[in-house]
Amino acid sequence: MTKLIRCTRGLAGIACPVIALFLATALTAAAQTSVITYHNDNYRTGWNSHETVLTPANVNASHFGLLATVPVDDQVDAQPLLVPNVNITAGSHQGLHNVVYVVTGNNTVYAIDANAGTILLSNHFGTPVTYPLGCNNNGPHVGITSTPVIDTSKNNLYLIAYTKGSGGSGPSYTLHALDLGGLTDKITPAVVSASHQLTDGTSFVFNATYQRQRPALLEANGNIYAGFGSFCDQSANLSRGWLLGWNAATLAPLVANKLFDTQATSPDSFFLSAIWMSGYGLAADDSGNIVFVTGNSDYSGTTYDGVTNIQESTIKVSSDLTTVVDLFTPSNQGFLDETDSDFGSGGAMVLPDQPGSIPHLAVAAGKDGNMYFMNEDDLGGYSTTGNDVLGTYQIGSCWCGQSYFVDPGDGLARVVSSGGNVADVWKLQTSPTPKLINVAHAPISTGQDGGFFTSVSSNGTASPIIWALARPTAQMPPSMLLYAFNPESGAKMA
Repeated sequence: MTKLIRCTRGLAGIACPVIALFLATALTAAAQTSVITYHNDNYRTGWNSHETVLTPANVNASHFGLLATVPVDDQVDAQPLLVPNVNITAGSHQGLHNVVYVVTGNNTVYAIDANAGTILLSNHFGTPVTYPLGCNNNGPHVGITSTPVIDTSKNNLYLIAYTKGSGGSGPSYTLHALDLGGLTDKITPAVVSASHQLTDGTSFVFNATYQRQRPALLEANGNIYAGFGSFCDQSANLSRGWLLGWNAATLAPLVANKLFDTQATSPDSFFLSAIWMSGYGLAADDSGNIVFVTGNSDYSGTTYDGVTNIQESTIKVSSDLTTVVDLFTPSNQGFLDETDSDFGSGGAMVLPDQPGSIPHLAVAAGKDGNMYFMNEDDLGGYSTTGNDVLGTYQIGSCWCGQSYFVDPGDGLARVVSSGGNVADVWKLQTSPTPKLINVAHAPISTGQDGGFFTSVSSNGTASPIIWALARPTAQMPPSMLLYAFNPESGAKMA
């Protein structure tokens, strides 16, 4: 089975225009399993339980190694996606291929043969924006930086491109629905637009100049959803956190949208309450609600009220984007605002249904390193005196997101956190009260901001492997390290 890695980054942009493919080299390529959305599913577990080739026995220096490197035209911030047996209908490589889809900061999408590393097709969607607002926690070009989503039933790949304006016009975001076999638009692309009423009755209009589309796209409820934040907190008087949605069949925008700071004024004219999550994806629960985390707002630390401003919070929004269904805000949200210690630097993972009295669970962590373990049916609200959650665990500063799998030994769920420079494995105890118990500890080498991203492969629950990708430690050269860990001991396999 092909294992893909992507270039990623924390605060500083990393120029990494190459995709690497890895394979268990002593084995022939097996049937591929689709990876059509960020972190494998809408819960964002990062778990591929259909891995039949890679095992702890063959992931080692003798049997596992580099299969191919594929140069692309710019930095890759998004997770590559994989679809087997795609009929490529254009270009000189027509026919059936196992295809990796890769997008770049130059607004280019590639279809790459997963076995040979051949570029089958590419398409370019306009000139990207260079260092938007002077922000440098990205590559020099900001084009397509969020992970797309694929709908194999429609044969569509959905992505959002960020393009430079012409003739004096500002930049714009455009949602595309591309044919998997030809990488051309199947539906008229939708230019992103929105407006929302502020508390004084005025209308706040979406302006692509000041909004960053970083979180992975989500397809759920027949819709495509996207979150928006800021560029380096620049122009915080003009940038706010948005959640927008479109009908997947037509790309028509949903009637409602959510703006997470609707206050007309603030002490420092500093708004935000952004959705960025270091590129982690918006999640969806079994009821179709959208779950995510917001970042900081006014640095006075005084503007939170949980209604007109919902910063530093795990939030659950209804599928039609009309209603905030639930939220959890840490009791120290004022301090987080004052110190730019965004809760929203990390993503929220919804756990698959569990046995016991609290079947629906979620976890999220941010810059201050606290991972909050929540009842997804009652996230915890907000109190100045304490946090009404199931547990709080220190994992290290988190520009990161969690993963999940089920252990083959005891049949119990595991949560993998990756704050600081350590991947921790937590056993889920569901009775009498849900809690997380640390059972393994695996350090890696990483640089820049704390935290990194993990995924898990297994065959059913058998032969689990935790995969971790260390970020580069400098802008050039882009030194990348791929780790494989034994989830029982934390020992490195490769």
